[in-house]
Amino acid sequence: MNNIDSALSRFDRQHGSQDGGGPIDFDAYLRRVVQDPEKGIRNVFQVFHDMVEHLVEPGVDEYAGDPESINYFDHDTSRLFVEGTDSPFFADRLFSNRLVQLAENFRHGSLQNKIYIFSGPHGCGKSTFLDNLLAKLEQFANSVEGVTYEALWRLDRKVLASFSEQESGKFLNRLSGLLDEYEFKQTDLIKTQQLMEGGDDYIEIPCPSHDSPLLMIPKEYRRAFIDDLFKNDQAKWKIFTEKQYDWLFNQSPCTICNTLYQSLLERLRSPAAVLKMLCARPYRFNRRLGEGISVYNPGDRILKQNVLDNSMLQNRINSLLRDSNRVHYLFSNFAKTNNGVYALMDIKGHNVERLHELHNIISEGVHKVEYIEENVNSLFLALMNPEDRARLDEVPSLIDRIELINIPYVLDLRTEVEIYRNTFGRHIEDSFLPRVLHNFARIIISTRLAKDSVAMQEWIGDSEKYSSYCDSNLLLLKMEIYTGNIPEWLNEEDRKKLNAKRRRQIIGESESEGIAGFSGRDSIKIFRELYSSQAREGRLIDMKSLCDFFKNHEGWSAMIPDGFIDSLRRMYNYTILQEVKEALYYCNEEQIEKEIKNYLFAINFESGSRVTCPYTGDSLVIGEDLFVPIERCLVTRSGDPEKRLLFRKATQKKYTSQTLTQELLVDGREIEETKLYARLHERYVYYLKEKVLDPILKNENFRRAIKDFEGDNFRTYDKKVREDVIFLITNLCEHFQYTRQGAREVALYLIDNKIPEDFSA
Repeated sequence: MNNIDSALSRFDRQHGSQDGGGPIDFDAYLRRVVQDPEKGIRNVFQVFHDMVEHLVEPGVDEYAGDPESINYFDHDTSRLFVEGTDSPFFADRLFSNRLVQLAENFRHGSLQNKIYIFSGPHGCGKSTFLDNLLAKLEQFANSVEGVTYEALWRLDRKVLASFSEQESGKFLNRLSGLLDEYEFKQTDLIKTQQLMEGGDDYIEIPCPSHDSPLLMIPKEYRRAFIDDLFKNDQAKWKIFTEKQYDWLFNQSPCTICNTLYQSLLERLRSPAAVLKMLCARPYRFNRRLGEGISVYNPGDRILKQNVLDNSMLQNRINSLLRDSNRVHYLFSNFAKTNNGVYALMDIKGHNVERLHELHNIISEGVHKVEYIEENVNSLFLALMNPEDRARLDEVPSLIDRIELINIPYVLDLRTEVEIYRNTFGRHIEDSFLPRVLHNFARIIISTRLAKDSVAMQEWIGDSEKYSSYCDSNLLLLKMEIYTGNIPEWLNEEDRKKLNAKRRRQIIGESESEGIAGFSGRDSIKIFRELYSSQAREGRLIDMKSLCDFFKNHEGWSAMIPDGFIDSLRRMYNYTILQEVKEALYYCNEEQIEKEIKNYLFAINFESGSRVTCPYTGDSLVIGEDLFVPIERCLVTRSGDPEKRLLFRKATQKKYTSQTLTQELLVDGREIEETKLYARLHERYVYYLKEKVLDPILKNENFRRAIKDFEGDNFRTYDKKVREDVIFLITNLCEHFQYTRQGAREVALYLIDNKIPEDFSA
């Protein structure tokens, strides 16, 4: 029994913490509004914004300090679309920025009175996106954090009955002489009536349109009421000046609430007395019941009778108010989603007719229910395939009321990889060499991008200069821009040319991409085939296997841009070549620094001189024996005398005109802090890394030692070879996130495919 009590108690606490509470009187509601205006006063558009802000992590801008930043954020939408969902949806960086911007526009009130159509091709996940979005909106709206309030009338029978007695008193006195034989007991009559009507002290009349309680204040008095309600503070200033609160002053309550207010005012003669019968209760969203959220599929037939009522409640209203049926409790299905979401899953079938029906509702905000006008202020959403665009042309006057948001195939390679991880498990990465999995995603995305890009061509011009890193169509570079990364391999001139305007042009091209190529379903199917055929224990999928996989499938290779796979493989080869060089490179950094410092000082003296370098304390004999070894690393490997002499004179001029006179003497810098020293150091290290592979490629024992690494035969190699192999494997693991098996295989891949020879020119 203790376990049962404990379970029930915990459930009660947890459920209560997610519950917005029950009805409260109007005074209590106003106190909540004053304490937290942003939660107390909001419509569905503001709730949508607050949900996105609550569930989407603050975006990261890798170039926030850059004056040319375009605020292209990396938003984490996992809490909105992935966590707690049956079918996760993965929003790439491009789409998440569109969605967050849409929510921000809702907050500013700049995009209302529209229908928002998310357009995307088959297999892009539109339905999953909308289902998850609405599920999270329903969950948020029903929580304490996202609660909104709707009007609920609680008519006090005793109060209204007492007014009825006062009105009928004069008439009864006049008739008293004629009715002496009849004992008229008004109180008994009222009690009998209460028993017939249920015997409750109150009649509760919910607003079928879910209007805010504040809308019950007549529009002409509302601004003054809000002015008196708040102090002259920041909250009040926002309410009166920001467009997101325009609805509070411009909208009217539903016809039912309006006539009910007028009828009560005539009976009670006091607005304050009327408002004492007004309550506020949390607006409960329930998609399954069509409350707050209604979703229609193309096959859902349109109701022949779209007029709803409540005959029992209508009788109680008529009996209590006795106003000749003045308050008509009639409403439509649109009222059930007023201040909520009305969604169409694909504009086809019966949803085409529903779209036409929305024409007047969206433009005017009014819907006719028999002879009653009904206000409709909902968030209208729809999904559409690109080929159904012609449906919109059937209603030309609706075009300017439509906001199209593209939801294409994923164009961000990191999101594409995350889809594979989610579908097949995160362990799939253990079957690939580093970056090969991402290169699979690059091949898939290449089919979704436009082959010709005006913005990229205007920016880069001749793509041949980046042939080691990119394809001729610059698709690999565009993919990096879409992920928010500006590659380090761009030269300084092109980096400067990538200003904010050009970045926006490139990002803007994504609006017309992602509607063709491999769909999301296709990519899952292709990956499954690759993984099942190539993944083997003890063997990692490398770049050669990946490229051969696509090239050997005629149907798939036809969809991939010409030359793209070869360019991708070349980029990969170049990258791992640099990694292996970096991993193998080791030398005495102090020796490099000493040689550069000695060189910078020595070039200022005549040949044959003997001087002491103040930077190192070394005694130097000026001559070719000093200069040639260093200049072979800085200028030319061949040791060409003419090139070396030109370089020496140019360096000496730079040293005397800027380094010595400005940086050392005026700025007080150390020699290693100068620009000239940094440039020479970079050239020196680059040369050493270029030569670091020579002993490996010329020593067959080194390859065999890599293959036998961690095996019994490894100890048979001489000490120097073993040390070099261990050094290489260790650095690849520590600095480039390889596993020991991956480091061994990538080194063998580089040697066996003679990759250094491809980049030796």
